[in-house]
Amino acid sequence: MGFRVNLVASGLALILAAASVGGAQAQSIAQALTIAYDHAPDLQAALLSAKSAAENVALAQSGKRPTIGAAIGGNYSWSAGQPSLGNPDGNFSSSQTYTAGLSYNQTVFDNFRTEAQIEAARAGAEVAEYQIRNTEQNVLLAVVQAYMSVLSGRQLVALRQENVNFFQAQLQSARDRLDVGEGTRIDVAQAEARLAQGDAAYRAALSSLEISQATFQRYVGAAPQNLDSSHNFGRLIPSSLQAAISEAEVGHPAILLSKAAIRAAQAGTDAAQAAFGPTATVSGEVGTGYNTVAGGQGLSGRVGFQITVPLYAGGAIGANVRKANIEQIKSEVDAMSAYDQIREAVISAWAGIQSADAQISAANSAVAAGRTVLDGVIQERDLGTRTTLDVLNAQAELTTAREGLINASTNKVIATFSLLAAMGRLTATDLGLAVEVKSAVRYNQAVDDVWQELRTVAE
Repeated sequence: MGFRVNLVASGLALILAAASVGGAQAQSIAQALTIAYDHAPDLQAALLSAKSAAENVALAQSGKRPTIGAAIGGNYSWSAGQPSLGNPDGNFSSSQTYTAGLSYNQTVFDNFRTEAQIEAARAGAEVAEYQIRNTEQNVLLAVVQAYMSVLSGRQLVALRQENVNFFQAQLQSARDRLDVGEGTRIDVAQAEARLAQGDAAYRAALSSLEISQATFQRYVGAAPQNLDSSHNFGRLIPSSLQAAISEAEVGHPAILLSKAAIRAAQAGTDAAQAAFGPTATVSGEVGTGYNTVAGGQGLSGRVGFQITVPLYAGGAIGANVRKANIEQIKSEVDAMSAYDQIREAVISAWAGIQSADAQISAANSAVAAGRTVLDGVIQERDLGTRTTLDVLNAQAELTTAREGLINASTNKVIATFSLLAAMGRLTATDLGLAVEVKSAVRYNQAVDDVWQELRTVAE
């Protein structure tokens, strides 16, 4: 018995310690989401991927812009004649030549291939931006799930600790009655068995809580404090299922992402087909030179143009077109799949809320009835009309009902946030979190600066 009492005491200390950490400052769901938004590595990685995708726009745009270069060089040359009778040392001469100049190259027409590549790059950057929003929703939903897992875990630990205390009291009562001749050894054995089961359930709840707290800290970056599941984000949920579906189909980042992916694939097809057309380029050079023997050479220059038309490339051009067509079809299929998945997620979350409401109502009734039954059975046991087993069974039923209420309440909160995520509204902006929203839009605008690279070189 000493081991069981110590176990309960240690669990009580764990709960009290967790409560004392946040007793002065309760940690709401909104606060946890705010901290997690700034901490989440997955969200930061998505932002970096979006910035990387934005650079593809600059790379594509460079295809229709000139390349201008400056060069300076020099060389040293010498020659020596064959020695002869009249000139035993031979003839030796040397000179140095220095050159400097500018070069200019530009593709003036490529059958609109570059324009198609720019459009593909812009659509790809848009895909990456929507991927940030999608990752944001996944991260915030995972935080809510971890938050509620810790909160419900603490409630279950407290409940099962209370259950163990009850069984300990019943075991002592059974022993006392046995000592005065009013009970039986069967009552004692049954109470001992229930206490052992209660201990096992309690220890399992403690282990589960430790795992949940570790998961919470991974997402939030800090240990959970005194958690409180109350929130006002249910106001973002529309009044009907159809309204929720309509909102999801219009604004969910996964759907917007799939639309941008279709545009990127279409532009890729256009670029592949443009490879069959002609390409025209112009080039020019201007420079000067100086030779230590001949002196200055003055200015010299060259201007030229070239038109090329592909005739055969070993089948590569046709393969690229076919591949681009396949990718375009695939993007459209992926978009249809995204619509179906989002619709399913909305319906599932909506049903989850309705189910949780019904379970909460039923669990509240079961808990109220279970308390009444337990009190009555204990009184009847004291009068001799019920047994210890009846009391233990009544306590077990009450505990099951209370656990059901905890689980139903947890499921209600998770289903609410799951519906917001399915609608595309589980974002820092929609939730009103006090954070700087992660976005690559400004970065996209910066890389569109035509002369940024030239200014950087000049500086």
